[in-house]
Amino acid sequence: MKTLLVTHASGLDHEMGPGHPERPERLRAIEQELEAERFQSLTRVNAPRAPLEAVLRVHPQSYLAALEQAEPREGYAALDSDTLMCAKTLEAVWRSAGGAVAAVDAVMSDSADTAFVATRPPGHHASVQTPMGFCFVNNIAIAARHAQAAYGVERVAIVDFDVHHGNGTQDIFWADGSVLYCSLHQAPFYPGTGGRNETGEHDTIVNAPLLAGSSGYAFQEAFVDRVLPRLRDFGPDILLISAGFDAHERDPLGGLLLTERDFSETTKRLMDVADKKCGGRVVSLLEGGYDLEGLSRSVAAHVQALMGA
Repeated sequence: MKTLLVTHASGLDHEMGPGHPERPERLRAIEQELEAERFQSLTRVNAPRAPLEAVLRVHPQSYLAALEQAEPREGYAALDSDTLMCAKTLEAVWRSAGGAVAAVDAVMSDSADTAFVATRPPGHHASVQTPMGFCFVNNIAIAARHAQAAYGVERVAIVDFDVHHGNGTQDIFWADGSVLYCSLHQAPFYPGTGGRNETGEHDTIVNAPLLAGSSGYAFQEAFVDRVLPRLRDFGPDILLISAGFDAHERDPLGGLLLTERDFSETTKRLMDVADKKCGGRVVSLLEGGYDLEGLSRSVAAHVQALMGA
């Protein structure tokens, strides 16, 4: 199985201030982990800048212009209490979105079977015109719209296992029956969305909230009972993953108790659905994960599963 790893050095330049949990060291820890011998078969490419038309399928030009205006020449500019920009933020934003587009291109053209995009900033909290939760543009939504526009994909499934609910992704696809959005997350918790009763206009929003302190067993039970049947019934043409690893038991921001084995098992189950429903086409995008050891080990387990190992 050919697996693509998409990265870019601009993710190391985007900073949001001393002590901020969404920091460049996250990417350094991942890069170091993926240098191990078992990952040498990965095809590694740099993320291109996203084509403007790809981003405009999700975010209006006025919003992109506002981000450009907000980026400071020096220091930091706060867009909300925890989402800040530095002078090099927008380059990282465009490369994160571009990595998502490039990964879709690779799996849809059969130059790769699966892909993991290890870039930052993350994206699943960003709605159409609102940055929040460390996110500026919604990378997974851009990937979904690109698959539809460029390849005629009819049904896109997104599975989000970040500890925080992807409110931006849910909002973007709330009224769209062509995209299934499934989220497993801690609740009640930031950002305050993701209840089981939030199902969208076409019943294509599936939320599986978990209480703080929930174990990997409880996570897998919710995944198998609530998410997998909906994925199989939906029958996607491509499967996208919002891969946040802040549900790891070591993470300082989350309250779930997953281990890297849980991320491996979840990925393998998603791969099984993809093999049966969409020719194995899987694109995974990095979201959260703030303990460097827990993050790097979990990414390694996730990527190894994407490689079919």
